[in-house]
Amino acid sequence: MTENDSAITSEISLGPLGWLRWFWRQLTTMRVALQLLFLLAIAAIPGSLFPQRTTSVMQVQRYLDQNPTTGPWLDRLGFFDVYGSVWFSAIYLLLMTSLVGCIIPRMGVHWRAMRSAPPAAPRNLTKLEYSSAFDTSHPSAAQSLLEPLAEELRARRWRVVVEPGEYVAAERGYLRETGNLIFHIAVVVILVAVAFGSSFGYRGQIIVRENTSASNVLAQYDSFFPGRLFNTDNLRPFNIRLDDLKVQFEDEGTQIGAARDFAATVTFREGPNAEVQKAVIGVNNPLNVGDASLFLIGHGYAPHFLIKDGQGNVVFDDTVVFLPQDPNFTSTGVVKIPDMTPQLGIQAIFAPTGVVTEERGPHSLFPDLIDPMLFMSAWTGDLGLDSGVPQNIYTLDKTKLTRIDFEEISPGETWELPQGVGSVTFVGVEQFATFNIASDPGQIFALAGALLAILGVIGSLYIQRRRVWVRVVPAGSSSRIEIGAMSRYEDGDVTDVILEVETSCRELLGMPNSAGIEESDA
Repeated sequence: MTENDSAITSEISLGPLGWLRWFWRQLTTMRVALQLLFLLAIAAIPGSLFPQRTTSVMQVQRYLDQNPTTGPWLDRLGFFDVYGSVWFSAIYLLLMTSLVGCIIPRMGVHWRAMRSAPPAAPRNLTKLEYSSAFDTSHPSAAQSLLEPLAEELRARRWRVVVEPGEYVAAERGYLRETGNLIFHIAVVVILVAVAFGSSFGYRGQIIVRENTSASNVLAQYDSFFPGRLFNTDNLRPFNIRLDDLKVQFEDEGTQIGAARDFAATVTFREGPNAEVQKAVIGVNNPLNVGDASLFLIGHGYAPHFLIKDGQGNVVFDDTVVFLPQDPNFTSTGVVKIPDMTPQLGIQAIFAPTGVVTEERGPHSLFPDLIDPMLFMSAWTGDLGLDSGVPQNIYTLDKTKLTRIDFEEISPGETWELPQGVGSVTFVGVEQFATFNIASDPGQIFALAGALLAILGVIGSLYIQRRRVWVRVVPAGSSSRIEIGAMSRYEDGDVTDVILEVETSCRELLGMPNSAGIEESDA
């Protein structure tokens, strides 16, 4: 390699700073921004294919239980919290950076373009795709036409430049690019608003049984997902009581058993000293309390158990939430009684319309309470609650337990446990509702960004950027008036501009309009 070759190679080498500059230029192009937007849309697809912890922890746990091989790997990769995953956040930040880096230079270019004068008239206007020309014997046509025409165009919101005695140049439609910029700024506003809301907001779920209440405190959430910058001390106190839950199911046709309507009648207070109010929460009808919104996202059944020990003492008298396992609300649940000797655990299946078959065993045929049944197995021994290790309230640790019996009963019936352990009475059934509570302080800004984006799209689609020139060419004792127009975009037809300006020229020169328009080359 010669010295000249080494010099050329050193000049071609970009170096770290050069590569960073090249990467920044690529990132801030509109092409890359569109690619990142498309990639973000693809990255959001798993959020609709897999259950998300932000909406239903129970469904995520059920998926993990049903898919012990693939489930944990999907969990590690963030498929159950797509919108908070590292890879989704990376695409999100790159898109926002790309848009900001693309918008700022374009704003400067657009500002200079809006302040600049329309370009000078081409030498031969009749060679333009849209043009017209006519002759006039009007003396001093340039002096009698150009200035009045310029004033008329200014009155029609054209930006006008006059070259005395030669031509008029006019341009309008600058707001088209303004609309385009507004749209891209609105996208950034939406991205920032969503990021702000997810950082300073929170989302969680509370299960509330009929005739019971829950407060907006951390201890009463079944699942809680605060934003990364949210302080749980800032939870605004409110209380909600579920008075009644009505669910209607399709009882005929091909969609028999499908839920048709949900309505949760609630009583709530917006603060400790606030007055009591009533509301009905339904599908697409959330309740706004304080800075949060309550959505009814699920429901189920809570059988009422009355359990007595061997001496006839009541050791448990309450309803227990059972988790639905299929569309017909075959549900499973557990009752743990540590205050008995030996300790007692009840593992049960609840079927609102119960039946037993050889193929499936106990299950429900219909989701409504037509023939409710409980299928229970009793276990005695050590429940493991004294070990200090947290347990799932919906599962029973059978490591130190012994099964003593199995029974199926209907509401009002009592199961006498063997060995004098006690008795279990199926008192009845109540319902529970699952509420999704979400606080998003960025939603008002996201709404403003969406409205701004709509305005920007309207402006960029319907405002046309157009230019028009009128030149007076002396021809002996007469003059030739040449008119040319063009659109700044390929889809622009400026025939109407040619006709409009030619009509104005003929009127200013005192010439008939109709004949001139018919002769127009446009």
